[in-house]
Amino acid sequence: MTDLPEGLSLHRGFFDAKAQLALAREIAAVIAAAPLYTSTMPKTGAPMSVRMTNCGELGWYSDRDGGYRYEPRHPLTGEPWPPIPLTLLSAWAQLTDYPLLPQACLVNVYGPEARMGLHQDRDEKDFAAPILSVSLGADCRFRVGGRKRSDKTTALVLSSGDALALGGEARLCFHGVDRILPTLAPSLPPKLLAGGARINLTLRRVT
Repeated sequence: MTDLPEGLSLHRGFFDAKAQLALAREIAAVIAAAPLYTSTMPKTGAPMSVRMTNCGELGWYSDRDGGYRYEPRHPLTGEPWPPIPLTLLSAWAQLTDYPLLPQACLVNVYGPEARMGLHQDRDEKDFAAPILSVSLGADCRFRVGGRKRSDKTTALVLSSGDALALGGEARLCFHGVDRILPTLAPSLPPKLLAGGARINLTLRRVT
C-alpha cells in the first residue's frame, strides 16, 4: 500500500452488506431505464469487454467514428440518462473534497472474463475534480501506476462495498482492471448484477 500514488484514497467496506444490496437495487432500476450497451474502440471499432450504461446529466460513450466522449442521451434509446442515486451523491460528498456534484456516473458491468487495460481518464474538462469509484459484486485485481504508461504499477484487490477516490496527483494516473476474481459478495443476488460478476460505479465531474 505504500506504493500507491499520492491522492489515491481507498475506503474498505464503505458500504456495508445492507447498503450494498440497496445500492444494487437502485442500479438495477438505472439499467432498466437505460439499457446496457457495448462501446467500441475509436478507429478500429473493436468492442470493449465491459458492458455499460450511465446515470446523471451526462453519459460516457465511445464508437469508431466519434471516439471517447460524453453525451446527454442514451445512444440506443435517445432518452436522457436517469438521475444519479442519492446514495452515490452522499458518498461523493463524504469522500471527496470538491464543491460541485458529479455530472456522470458510469455503470460498468464486468463478466467473469472482462478486464480493462491501463488508461487515463482524460475526457473531462476539469481535472481538479476527483473520480470516485464504487465496487459491487465480485472482487477484482485493480492496477494503478503513475502519470506515464511506463511508470511502475501496484496491484490491489477491490471488494464489494469498497470506494476508491483518485484525486490530486492520482487523478491522471494510469489504472485498470487486470481480472475478475472468483470471490463474490454473498449478499448480492446474481440478478442484481445484470448478468455480470462485478459492477463498478464511477462518478465524475465533466465540465
